[in-house]
Amino acid sequence: MKIGDLAAKTGVAPRLLRYYEEVGILHPFRSSNGYRTYGEPAIDRVVQIRELLEAGLTTEMIREVLPCLEAAKEEAQPPACPATKDLDGLRRQLSSIERRIDVLQRNRHAIQAYLRAWEDATAATPTAADEVPGPIAE
Repeated sequence: MKIGDLAAKTGVAPRLLRYYEEVGILHPFRSSNGYRTYGEPAIDRVVQIRELLEAGLTTEMIREVLPCLEAAKEEAQPPACPATKDLDGLRRQLSSIERRIDVLQRNRHAIQAYLRAWEDATAATPTAADEVPGPIAE
């Protein structure tokens, strides 16, 4: 598929896909006319790159880690796993992600408690529609 097709399927701009190629984390094939072409696995790779970037990894870390992640998927021996300094960076990133997860979970629980309290309060409060007038006393 061409770069525009990959961009459409992944929601990633062609310019960004070219940047991924430039930094060595995406590897297109080149057709005889020089155009970039991508196989179907490129879709998963771009999605994985986006997820790793969203997790806070740098493109440099991603370049080091991707071969190991792909080897793990295939249950093969990793070709060249990250150096110790890269592993330390990954450990720091993992700690950062875990802290963010904790914050998000606390926020989720607070919002859930607020919604429950609001729903309980509104369920106990009659609305105008609930106040149907009774017979008029003379």
